[in-house]
Amino acid sequence: MAQIPNLDNSPLNLKALREQSQKELVDILKERKFTIRGKKCLVIDPKLSGSISLIIQTTILRENGAELRHLSAEPIQTDCTKVVYLVRSEFSLMRLICSNIHHDMSQGLQREYYVYFAPRREVVCEKVLEEEKVHNLVTIGEYPLYMVPLDEDVLSFELDLANKECLVDGNTSSLWHIAKAIHKLESSFGVIPNVRAKGKASVRIADILNRMQAEDPVNSSDMVMPEINTLILIDREVDMVTPMCSQLTYEGLLDEFLHINNGAVELDPSIMGAQQEGKKMKVPLNSSDKLFKEIRDLNFEVVVQVLRQKATSMKQDYTEMTTTHQTVSELKDFVKKLNSLPEMTRHINLAQHLSTFTSKHSFQSRLDMEQTLVEAQSYDICFDYIEELIQKQEPLVSVLRLLILFSITNSGLPKKNFDHLRRELLHSYGFEHMAMLNNLEKAGLLKKQESKGNWLTIKRNLQLVSEDTDTANPNDIAYVFSGYAPLSIRLVQHAVRSGWRSMEETLRLLPGPHSEMKRGGFSSSSSFDKLHGAPAAVDRVADGRRSLVLVVFIGGVTFAEISALRFLSAQEAMAYDMIIGTTKIINGNTLIETCMEKLGVNL
Repeated sequence: MAQIPNLDNSPLNLKALREQSQKELVDILKERKFTIRGKKCLVIDPKLSGSISLIIQTTILRENGAELRHLSAEPIQTDCTKVVYLVRSEFSLMRLICSNIHHDMSQGLQREYYVYFAPRREVVCEKVLEEEKVHNLVTIGEYPLYMVPLDEDVLSFELDLANKECLVDGNTSSLWHIAKAIHKLESSFGVIPNVRAKGKASVRIADILNRMQAEDPVNSSDMVMPEINTLILIDREVDMVTPMCSQLTYEGLLDEFLHINNGAVELDPSIMGAQQEGKKMKVPLNSSDKLFKEIRDLNFEVVVQVLRQKATSMKQDYTEMTTTHQTVSELKDFVKKLNSLPEMTRHINLAQHLSTFTSKHSFQSRLDMEQTLVEAQSYDICFDYIEELIQKQEPLVSVLRLLILFSITNSGLPKKNFDHLRRELLHSYGFEHMAMLNNLEKAGLLKKQESKGNWLTIKRNLQLVSEDTDTANPNDIAYVFSGYAPLSIRLVQHAVRSGWRSMEETLRLLPGPHSEMKRGGFSSSSSFDKLHGAPAAVDRVADGRRSLVLVVFIGGVTFAEISALRFLSAQEAMAYDMIIGTTKIINGNTLIETCMEKLGVNL
C-alpha cells in the first residue's frame, strides 16, 4: 500500500495542492534556466524527506534524472557533476552544505551546486554561505512547500518547533509561515469570510493574513462563494491540558506507543508476524486503508470488539464456503471479503501489540490519576502519586506530563511543593535537566502558584468532564478520552455554532486575547460581534457540498483532537465539513521533548 494518502474524498481539493507541489519539485529538476537538466544528485535534508515522501513518489524523482541522497556530515558520494540541495532554512544545514562543497574542492572535483530552500530563503542562511566563501559557487532558489496534506482532511505546515519557538525562544517567524500557507489556500479557494482566533499567536496570524490580503489581494471576483466559510485559529497554549492526557482512540494510542511519523509507524517485523530480522518495517496509516479509516477514530476498547466481530464473521463465511453449495455471486462476495484480509491481519497485529501496553496495571492507574488531575479536587493524592513516580525513576517525560497537568489544573503549585518536586526531579534524573525545567517554566507549563486557579470554572462552563460516557455509541466528543472532552474542541464547537460572543466570559479565563472578524466582500474591520451560522440550506458551495470550516492549531494537535473534530463534523446538526491545519501532529511526549531538543538530553 502506498504511503502517499489517497485524497479523492477530501472535502477540499487537496489533490490539486499536492499536484502543484509535485510539479514545482519536478520543475526544479528540469530547470532550463539553471541548466540542471540531465543527471543530477538530489541531496535532501533528512527532516524534509518525510514531507517529500507524502508529496511525490521517489520513482518520479528518479525518472527526472535524480540520484537521491540524504544531507549529512559525510561527503556526497556521486558521479554526478550537478548537485541540488533541497533543505529547510536552518543554520546547521548550511554548515553541512559548506562542508560538502569544501570537501569536493579539496578533492579537485568540478561540480555545479544548487541550493533550494523550502519554503523560502533566509538571509541568515545565505550569510553562512558567504562567510564560508562558497556563495559564488552556489545558485540559490526556493521550493515553496508551505503545507503537506497528511490525509484527506489534515494539512501540516511541518513546523516541529513552532510551540517552543513562540513560548520559550520568543521567535515568532513561524507565524508568517502559517499565514502565508493560509493565504496560498485562499488563492485557490477564495477569501475566507469569517475568522475567529484565540491566543496571542492566533490573533497575530489573523492580522498578518489581513495584511497579506491588502498587499497581495486574492482575486475572488470569479468565485460565487468561497469554499472555506470559516477559519478558526487556536493556540496550543490555550489548551495544554489535552496533550498531557493519554489519548484513547486507536490512532491516538498508536501515536502514544509507536509514534506515527509522516503517516506511518516503524516497528519490528515480528509485531506484524513477519520473520525478517534486523530491519524495521514501515506500516502506512492513512485513509487509503479502508479498515483503518473505519476504526482510527474509535475508542480503543471498541476497536478490539470491531476487529473481533469482523474476524468471527469472516470465519463463519469460510465455514459456509467449505460446507455448503455456493452460487457464483456468493463466491464473488466471499473473494471480495478475502481481499480485505491483509488489512484485517495488519490491524489485529497492531491492536494486539497495543493491548500489551493498555492491559498493564500501571497504564490503568495512570488513566485514573489523569482523571483525578482533570477533576482538580484531590491535591494531596496527586502530589504523593507524582512524588512516588519520581522516586521510582519512571521515564522522565512520563512524569513531566502528569506534573504539567497537575500544574495547569491547579494554576501552579504552592512554592514549597514546587521547589520540593523540582529538587526531587533534579536529584533523581540529573542536574543536566535544569535548562529543560527552565524552558517548561518559561512556556508556562510548570509554575509556582500565585493566585487562585480558574480551572474548575472553565471545566464547569465548558462541560469538560462527562460522568457517563458511552464509548461504543458516543453522543459527545468526551469519548476520545473516555470521559474528558478536549477543551480545544469545545472551543471549536462554540465557535462554529455561535461565534465567540456567547462565551466571552470563559474565553477571558483562558490564555491570550481573542478576535472575530469578517473579511473579503463582507468587511475588513476586526470585530467581536457574533457571526451567526448560516442555515444549512444556504450554507453550501455552488456544487451542493457542505461549506467548510478550517481549524488551525498553532503549536500542534493530537490525533484524539482530530478524531473529536471528525466526530463533530459527522453529527446531523453540524452544517459544515472540517479540514484541520496544524504546525505538527503532537502528543504530550513530543511536545515536552521539543523543550529538550537542543540540550543533548537522552530521554
